[in-house]
Amino acid sequence: MERESWLQRNGLYLAWVVSLIATGGSLYFSEVKGFIPCDLCWYQRIFMYPQALLLGMAAYRGDRRMANYLLPVSLIGGLISLYHNIEIWFPKLGEMAPCRSGIPCNQDYLNWLGFITIPLMALVAFILIAGLLIAARVRNR
Repeated sequence: MERESWLQRNGLYLAWVVSLIATGGSLYFSEVKGFIPCDLCWYQRIFMYPQALLLGMAAYRGDRRMANYLLPVSLIGGLISLYHNIEIWFPKLGEMAPCRSGIPCNQDYLNWLGFITIPLMALVAFILIAGLLIAARVRNR
């Protein structure tokens, strides 16, 4: 009989906490600080917000099978976030296909320590959630 690691047992809870922090941070920046989200930010929100709800329900029920269903959501959101970061790192790329909402996707409202941006925080959140979901998912026996 194989023993479960601490990360396997608590991965859903930790992924839920990360998604709550990411969702709360997103809402703080837009609703409190008044930062208007660009198109790519909206797409990232589409993939982050449902995870806060679904991971909470899965963690409450102890349903680790949900990790298999939410992993693609995190990966797709992470790819969008990666593309958003590439647009910030290489601003000329953003000029080829500019955002339609009026807010440029290749600029960011904040830049902490010279490299921490909102899209980078979103990318880290998606990577953390995906890693925790991989650790928490149920192995087929």
